[in-house]
Amino acid sequence: MWYKLARLILKFRLPLFIFVAVLTVVMGLFATKIKMSYDFARAIPVDNPKYVEYTRFKQQFGEDGNMMVIGVESDKIFDAANFNAYADLHRRLKKVGGVQEILSIPFAVNLLVNDSLGKLEVKPVFSLPVKSDSVFVSQIQTFRSLIFYRELLYNPATNSYLMGVNLNRDSVNSKARTALIRNITREIALFEQQTGIKAHLSGLPYIRTTVANKIAAEMNWFLIGSFLLSAVTLLLFFRSLSAMLLSLTVVGIGVVCSMGTMVLLGYNITLLTAIVPPLIVVIGIPNCIYFLNKYHLAFKETGNKTEALIQMIGRMGVVTLFCNIAAAIGLGVFAFTQSALLKEFGVIAGINIMGLFLISLLLIPSVLSYLPPPKAAHLKYTDNKMVTRALSVIERWTFSHSKSIYAVTALVVIISIVGLFRIKQEGFIVDDLPKNDEVYTDLKWFESNFNGIMPLEVVIDTRKKGGITKSLDAIEKMDSLSMFIGGFSQTARPLALSEGLKFINQAINGGDSSFYSVPSVYDMPLIAAYLKKEEPRRNEAGSMAKLLNGFMSADKQKARMSINIKDIGSVELPKLIDTFKQQSAVIFDSAKYTVTYTGTSVTFLEGAAFIINGLKESIFWAFLLIALSMLYLFRSGRILLCSLIPNLIPLLITAGVMGWAGIRLKPSTVLVFSVALGIVIDVTIRFLVNYKQELPTYNYHVAATLRQTIHHTGLSIIYTSLVLIAGFIIFCFSNFGGTMALGWLTSLTLITGTFANLLLLPLLIKDVEKKNITNTK
Repeated sequence: MWYKLARLILKFRLPLFIFVAVLTVVMGLFATKIKMSYDFARAIPVDNPKYVEYTRFKQQFGEDGNMMVIGVESDKIFDAANFNAYADLHRRLKKVGGVQEILSIPFAVNLLVNDSLGKLEVKPVFSLPVKSDSVFVSQIQTFRSLIFYRELLYNPATNSYLMGVNLNRDSVNSKARTALIRNITREIALFEQQTGIKAHLSGLPYIRTTVANKIAAEMNWFLIGSFLLSAVTLLLFFRSLSAMLLSLTVVGIGVVCSMGTMVLLGYNITLLTAIVPPLIVVIGIPNCIYFLNKYHLAFKETGNKTEALIQMIGRMGVVTLFCNIAAAIGLGVFAFTQSALLKEFGVIAGINIMGLFLISLLLIPSVLSYLPPPKAAHLKYTDNKMVTRALSVIERWTFSHSKSIYAVTALVVIISIVGLFRIKQEGFIVDDLPKNDEVYTDLKWFESNFNGIMPLEVVIDTRKKGGITKSLDAIEKMDSLSMFIGGFSQTARPLALSEGLKFINQAINGGDSSFYSVPSVYDMPLIAAYLKKEEPRRNEAGSMAKLLNGFMSADKQKARMSINIKDIGSVELPKLIDTFKQQSAVIFDSAKYTVTYTGTSVTFLEGAAFIINGLKESIFWAFLLIALSMLYLFRSGRILLCSLIPNLIPLLITAGVMGWAGIRLKPSTVLVFSVALGIVIDVTIRFLVNYKQELPTYNYHVAATLRQTIHHTGLSIIYTSLVLIAGFIIFCFSNFGGTMALGWLTSLTLITGTFANLLLLPLLIKDVEKKNITNTK
C-alpha cells in the first residue's frame, strides 16, 4: 500500500506541492489574527463546586482579584515634600484609563459627628497640599489614632505604607492590561525619581500581566532558538543546506498551521497552547530525519533517485505515521479532560501533530524529486565513524553483557521508585519565578509587611433577608471570626462589615481609639439614624453607608469578609481554610448560618490542582491508547511487552530524579511526562518496525536481524535524539523554573529513552521472541 502511495505522490507531486503552498498561505493569514487569552479561571470546569461558589460570590459582591498594590518603606513618607508627591501619585494614577478607585493615606477620610444635624460627616484627614507646620502634625496624629487604617494602609512597626489601586475588570482581562500596567508603573517611576523612595508592586493583576508577558516573550525567543539549534544540528549531520532548509520549511509550515488552527477553532493563546509551536518544531524534525535518512541510505544502495524516494515512503511512511499517532495521542488525550485549558491544548496539539505527518509525507518527496541527487558529501554522515563505533559498543553490550544491563536497569529502577515517592504535589500562585525576580521579591515584601495580598473571601449567609442588620448577633459573630483569622501569621486583618461599624463607633465616641469595637445594642439605633441622614459625597472614599453596603448583599441576607493572605501554596492553604472552617462551626450555629470560603486564591489553586490531576489521568489514558496502537501495529503481545518497558523506565527515571532533586509536581512539570512519552515512543516504533521489516531478509534469525537493526536504525535514532535534545535544551535558559524543568527533564527522558531503546529493547526482543520466531518459522 505504501509503495503505491509513494508512486501516486511522485506522480502528482506538482499539484501536491501547490496544495501545501496554498494551505500555508491560507493558514498564515488566519495565524495573523491570533490573540492572547486573558481569562485565568478557565482551568476549572464550570460545574466545579468551588467555581460555582466563586461565580455566585462575584454576582453578589463583584470581582475580588482586581486590586493592584503599591508599597513603600520609609521613615520620611510624612515629610511634606514626600507626602505631597505621594498625593500627586494618587491623583495621576486616578487619571489612568482603567483605574477605578484608589485607597491611600493622603486621601484617607475620618468620620465626624455633626450633632446639630444629627448625622455623620465624612471629612478628609489631610488638607492637601500639606505644609511642614503644626496643622500637618496634628493631622498625622489624627490619622494614627484611626485604627481602621492600621495594618491596612500602613504598618507602624516597619514604616511601611500601602496604596491600593482597584482596576477595571474588562481592562484587566483584555489585551489593554499590558498598557494599563505600563502606564501605572510609569507614574510610579516618576514618584521614585521625585522622592528617592523605592516602590514595591504586587497584586494579582500586576503579577498575572507581568508573568504572562515574560512567558510570551520567552516563547518567541524559544521558538526562534529551537529553529536555529535545529538548523545548526541538521546542517552538521546532513552537511546539506537543501536538507536543512527543507526540514525547517516542514516544521515552519507546521508552526503556521498550528496558529491558524487556533484561530479557526476560536481559541486564543494560553500559557499551555503557547507551548504548541515550539513542540511542533521538536516533534516535526524527527519526521524529516527519518525520511531523509532513509532516502540517503536507499540512494546509496540503488543509485536511483526515484527508486530511493519510493523506498523512503514505502519503508518510512508507516513508521512516521505511527510515530506521529503516538505523539498525537500523548498530547491529544488532554482534549477529553473537563478543563477548558487542557482541552484546547489537547485539540491543537493532536490535530497539528497529525497534520505535520501529512505535510512531511507530501512535501518532502515532492521537493526532493525536483532537487538533484544527493552528493557523496551529503551521504558521508551515514558512515560516521564515531557513531558507528558507538553502535558497535551497544551491539557488543547487548549480546555479551545482558546480565549487567539487567542489573543496572533494576538498580536504576529501584532508586527511581524511591525518588518517585519523594515527589511533592504543590502549586503556588507565584510559581516558577526565580527567587531574585522583582515580582517574587516584591510579593515577599508585602507578605513581610502586610501579611500578604492574595484575596480570600468569606461569605456569611443568615438564610433570611435582612438577617445581617436585624440584630447584632451576626455582627458580633463576624467580629469573633475576624479576630480569629487575623491572629494568624499567614493572614492580614480581615475587612468586614464589623470593621466599618467599629470605625463608626469610634467616631460617635469622640474619636477615642479605645472605642474601636463593635457597637453595643444601645448604640446601633443612633448609628442607623446617622447613616440614614448621611449625604453622598464626591470624594475618594464615597459615603460610609455605601462602603458598608459593599460588604452586604442587596437584600442584607449575606455579608462578605475580605482577607489578604500570603501565597502559602496548594498544600497549606486547604489546611488553613479547614482551621478557619472549624472555628466558623464553633462561632456560627449551622442551623442559622452558612459560611463559605471562596475567592481568587481558592479558585486559582484549585485550577492548578485540577490541571495536575487531569494531566496525570491523561498520561494513563495516553499510555493505554499508545499500547493499543502498538498492539495493532505489531499484532504481538510479546512485541508489545518489549516495547512498553523501555518507555516506562525513562519516565520512571525522570520521576525519580524529580523526587530526589526536590522538583515539585505542578502543571509545568507534569507536562514533561506527556511530551516525553509521545516522543520516546517514536524511537521504539522506529526500531521495531525496521526489525519486523528486516526479519524475513535474515531468514527470521533474531540475533542477525537485531545486529542489523541496531546499526541501520541506530544512526537515525541517535541523530534524531540529538536534534530533539538540542531543541529542548533551549528551554533550560528560561527564567521560569517550570519551563527550565521542562527543558532539562525532557532532555533527560530523551537520553535515557535512547539508551533504553538501543540497549534494553534489543535485549528484551532477543530473550522474549527468539523462541517464538523459531517456532513460527
